[in-house]
Amino acid sequence: MDPIILGIIGVAFILVGFLLDEFNTPVNQDSESYQILNIVGSGFLAYYSYILGSIPFIVLNAVWFIASFYKLTRILYRR
Repeated sequence: MDPIILGIIGVAFILVGFLLDEFNTPVNQDSESYQILNIVGSGFLAYYSYILGSIPFIVLNAVWFIASFYKLTRILYRR
């Protein structure tokens, strides 16, 4: 798969989550779907950054991935 496609997919997931958070109240920072969108998007972007060799963006997206995964586990634990 072309690396640029991975980047586009990652950005799409992150932006969809952001837009849903802004305009659709059921999807917000405390929802499972929002966190899943961030996990998938940041995972794709971290891998894309790795392919490009961009250490700052690997770190950024890895932290985003970990934070979203942590938040998702907290949401699921509260149930």
